[in-house]
Amino acid sequence: MRILIVEDEVGIANFLKQGLEEEYFAVDICHSGDEGLRLALSGEYDLLLLDWMLPGKSGIEICAEFRKQFKLVPIIFLTAKDTLKETIFGLQNGANDYIKKPFHFEELLERIRVQLRPKSGEANVLTLGPIEMNLSAHTVSKNNQEISLTQKEFALLEMLVRNKGIVCTRTRIIESVWDIHFDYNTGVIDVYINALRKKLQLTEDEQYIQTIRGVGYIAKEQ
Repeated sequence: MRILIVEDEVGIANFLKQGLEEEYFAVDICHSGDEGLRLALSGEYDLLLLDWMLPGKSGIEICAEFRKQFKLVPIIFLTAKDTLKETIFGLQNGANDYIKKPFHFEELLERIRVQLRPKSGEANVLTLGPIEMNLSAHTVSKNNQEISLTQKEFALLEMLVRNKGIVCTRTRIIESVWDIHFDYNTGVIDVYINALRKKLQLTEDEQYIQTIRGVGYIAKEQ
């Protein structure tokens, strides 16, 4: 899951980024409303955390513009504004939730999890052949035998399984899982793919994670 934080207080933004990355999220931060809107409209994010008062466009303006294109992506406001009128105004302009500064990180994390919780009819458990990922419990099993994965291994497998049947390019993987947006030695992906295949004990007959030479990887049912 990828989160965009638009917050002009650098210390708060960095603190949130570190905390959320420790909880297995990929996180981007920016400190102005104009840049925040540009990034938000890229369509790469599963949730937005917006400060209300920002240099350039305000959080409310970002929210209103964003909602014209993206109806379902959750938005949470981080702000010192807390009057009933302001809360209602924010919700009316497309916010899903609202948390007043200062706040406890644990509370914000739970609010994020609530917003990202699978809606009715959506799968909370992902499958790929005999492989099962429980997103709530953050567990992986194969043939009912639990498998221990690192944070990055879990994120990589989740990305592949969520996009089952679709090629995930190296660039897309490195940006989504490693949160890197520039030319980078993507050979690290091969190392993690090999580690995943080994931990999942994939045999030659179990081609669930396939290499698309020169492009990336694809998860496929057999």
